[in-house]
Amino acid sequence: MIIYKDAVTGDELFSDTYPMKLIHDCIFEVQGKYTTEKTTVSDDMFGGNASAEGGDDTADGDITKSGIDIIIANRLVDVPFSKKQYQKYIKEYMKEICTRLEESNPDRVAQFKKQAAGAVKSILENWDKREYQFWVGESYNVDQGHVALMYYPEDGDGLSPILLFFKDGLKEEKV
Repeated sequence: MIIYKDAVTGDELFSDTYPMKLIHDCIFEVQGKYTTEKTTVSDDMFGGNASAEGGDDTADGDITKSGIDIIIANRLVDVPFSKKQYQKYIKEYMKEICTRLEESNPDRVAQFKKQAAGAVKSILENWDKREYQFWVGESYNVDQGHVALMYYPEDGDGLSPILLFFKDGLKEEKV
């Protein structure tokens, strides 16, 4: 399995266990799905001992968490962005990625700039019809970290969003 982490913060963002494809040769389009996770909670999880306190040993209840699987599994945090704020953010973020590429893979810089410009143009052109939501890793580093975009495709089921991640802003970790 490959875990994709934010190259700046090291936060886990997603893994290759989700359906994904590379678009514009610079963005991973990752398919999420709506899910509900159930966790059983009992006193002993919190250091209590019901039998010693005269109670029974049955679980106190179940906690359910519903949402998008990628977001829940990777503890992504929702952040608000206006179009103007995103434009400012993405301009700085693209500079950061280019700086990192110049150090690690200089042959990729020109290609990345061209492809990323087209990808960002497409994102901004679809801004109003896609109603993007924005997610960052659990460190909540909005200034320098990778901001993923999420939208629900028009032809989708309304429960399976697409999340967009810039490939060159990620580092892969095999586990």
